[in-house]
Amino acid sequence: MVINMTEENNNEMIDLLKELVGRIKKIENTVFDNDNILMKSGIVTVDSPVPAMTKHSDVPNSDLIAKMSWDDINDLVDKLGGV
Repeated sequence: MVINMTEENNNEMIDLLKELVGRIKKIENTVFDNDNILMKSGIVTVDSPVPAMTKHSDVPNSDLIAKMSWDDINDLVDKLGGV
């Protein structure tokens, strides 16, 4: 289906986009305002922290688990569960 865009439709689309851009700018100004309570509380931050990925895990891989006895598995579950 082909929709013919008339000059009126184009103008309506441009007006709609201008309105949306204006609202987004207003929201950004509100969020990044220095007096904003969210910024002061630290809930909203400008620079987000970078997550740290460690390769160390207390959970053994599936190959090691497959070779464990049931007693070892029960001990592992107790250890991981904090019991």
